[in-house]
Amino acid sequence: MKSRLLTLLAGLCVLVTLGNAQDQRDQPSAKSQERIIREVRHELLMLPYFGVYDYIAFKVDGSTVTLLGQVIRPTLKSDSENVVKRIEGVDKVDNQIEVLPPSPMDDRLRTRLFRAIYQYPALQRYELGVQKPIRIIVKNGRVTLEGVVDSEGDKNLVGIRANGVSGTFSVTNNLQVVKP
Repeated sequence: MKSRLLTLLAGLCVLVTLGNAQDQRDQPSAKSQERIIREVRHELLMLPYFGVYDYIAFKVDGSTVTLLGQVIRPTLKSDSENVVKRIEGVDKVDNQIEVLPPSPMDDRLRTRLFRAIYQYPALQRYELGVQKPIRIIVKNGRVTLEGVVDSEGDKNLVGIRANGVSGTFSVTNNLQVVKP
C-alpha cells in the first residue's frame, strides 16, 4: 500500500513538472514578445484606410493581442484583426475596437478640427508624413485627442485649438509628450 502511494505521488510530481515545462514553452520569450509588438505596430500602421480620424492601440500578453480604440470604418476593425492574426507567434486576437456611428455632423466637425489643428502655423510640422501623430476622434460631438506631440506647450495649444471649434460638446486631451 505504501509503495503504491509513493508511486502515485512520484507520478503526480512528474506530471506537475511536465505541465510547468509546457506552460513555460507556451509563454513567448521577452525577445519574441518585442518582435510581436514591433510587427503588430508595423502591420497596423500599414493598413490602407487607417487615417487621422482613427485610433488603434494594442496590448500584447504572451501570444494574445488585444486591439483597442475607435475607427470610423467597420472594415478597418476587421482588417486590423486579420493582419494581426497572421503574425507569427500570435495565437489569439481580442478585438475591442469600437466602430464610431456614422454622422454627417461628426464628419463636418472632424474636418473643422483637422483644419484648426493641422493648419495652424505653430502646429503645421505635425501635418508632415503619411501617419499623423495627432488623432482626432469624434463621437456624438465629443472630441478625444490621441497621439504624441513634442512639448507640453504643443499639447496645450492643440487642446485650445480643438476647444475653439464650434460644435464640440467636450474635448478630452489624451496627447502624450514625447521628446524628439
